[in-house]
Amino acid sequence: MKTKALYPGSFDPLTMGHLNIIRRAAKLYDELTIGVVSNPSKASMFTLEEREEMLKDALRDLPNVKVDHFSGLLADYVNRMGFDVVVRGLRATTDFEYEIQMAQMNARLFNESVETVFLMTDPQYSFISSSVVKEVHTLGGCIDGLVPDEILKRMVK
Repeated sequence: MKTKALYPGSFDPLTMGHLNIIRRAAKLYDELTIGVVSNPSKASMFTLEEREEMLKDALRDLPNVKVDHFSGLLADYVNRMGFDVVVRGLRATTDFEYEIQMAQMNARLFNESVETVFLMTDPQYSFISSSVVKEVHTLGGCIDGLVPDEILKRMVK
């Protein structure tokens, strides 16, 4: 039986921390879907289509990884698509507090066989978040090495 995993997020922009989690999760599961969340209440730097395209470009060397998008409740998407596992990345204890609440709520909404698995981000990426990267970039700071080169080029445009 193949294990189908989902790594959901806004990926606005994709960071090296995201890539670290994706590459590690791709080794653990037969199929890994990167689920780009469409959230109209959030101001995004990139459109949903741009984020999907950037992810596909960055992950083309991982044959068991695909990119999709969804809106609404994570649990509805997970149940509809038949995922076995939801992967979440953790950087610090503040992430854990938020993520454990979400995982516990989702456990009530997921089909009973779905598990949430937490992967700790590599320490070299533990301070990186999409929000911080966008803010530093917008204010003229250097974000080299925090996002893939292809994404940095798009951000500079």
